[in-house]
Amino acid sequence: MSHAPTAPLDRKTPPSAPRETSLSSRTLPRWAPIGFAAVAIALGVGTGLAAGLHSRIQWGLLSALLFVVISYVATTVVENKRQAKDRLATSIVWVCFLIAVVPLVSLIWTTVSRGMERLDLHFLTHSMNGVLGAEHTGGVYHALIGTLEQVGIATVISAPIGLLTAVYLVEYGKGALARAVTFFVDVMTGIPSIVAGLFILSIMLIVGIESSGLMGSLALTILMVPVVVRSTEEMLKLVPNELREASLALGIPKWRTILKVVLPTAIGGITTGVMLAIARVAGETAPIILVVFGSQQINANPFEGDQSSLPFYIYEQYKVGEVASYDRAWAAALVLIAFVMILNLVARGIARWKAPKTGR
Repeated sequence: MSHAPTAPLDRKTPPSAPRETSLSSRTLPRWAPIGFAAVAIALGVGTGLAAGLHSRIQWGLLSALLFVVISYVATTVVENKRQAKDRLATSIVWVCFLIAVVPLVSLIWTTVSRGMERLDLHFLTHSMNGVLGAEHTGGVYHALIGTLEQVGIATVISAPIGLLTAVYLVEYGKGALARAVTFFVDVMTGIPSIVAGLFILSIMLIVGIESSGLMGSLALTILMVPVVVRSTEEMLKLVPNELREASLALGIPKWRTILKVVLPTAIGGITTGVMLAIARVAGETAPIILVVFGSQQINANPFEGDQSSLPFYIYEQYKVGEVASYDRAWAAALVLIAFVMILNLVARGIARWKAPKTGR
């Protein structure tokens, strides 16, 4: 028996949606950004000269703007608007990166080129005792000793205080007291260095204490403590809670868990934070001017008498206003930059050395 073919179901065909603009098969070559940059620089310099702009900074800003515009327009024409928006965002990121890097490179280049003219072994091993400002002699030895002693004392004081405060906030701190401590740590992080110097100076005037390197160390301690607290707190938060729970499950007291498990796990980051705090205060000048006063002689005793430091030495020599003093100031600035750079390299090395080793 034959069956009549069944009629197909009456299905409504959905209306065809408007087709999106298909991606273009054409793409710009990889060297296109370099070409855009070259064209933008040429146009920027040419436009600047034609408009009577003689500042290289103005040329650079004009070239950066032209680079962003050319990148966007060329990508829109050759590829499509989606790729053009991506290229626009990438170009803006590169321009901002260069704007941030160029002053830094210029600063380092100027300091190195000016500082190397005067930096030698004699400069590092002699003080300014009996040296006039216009004489092409003298050195930075007394200021280098002062910086090492003042920063060292400040580190010895601030590192334990900051570490214990961070341990309290992460492991024990709850309620209003912990919130208050966190608030004041945040406030101290942003206080100007001159305020710390004025605070120590007021104590010196009330109690009748003479100026010394120790007073400068106390001012630097006020600036270091919040940095150490914040960095240590973040490192302790990164320690997995499973390690704490496993230790507590074995019946080990909490204080011993912190001492034997938590702190050794985070020791790399803690050390890095302390080193960065040292680098942050090594260049402070205002507190030293207020409470240490500086000295032209070698004073290896930070507990008695005026004492110089590298930032104060730079300020002092630049204030003299002679060609020889300017050279000494640039050389001392180079020594200070080298000191901070060495601290950062040491911090990175310790962090890599103490980083948790992952099994293969």
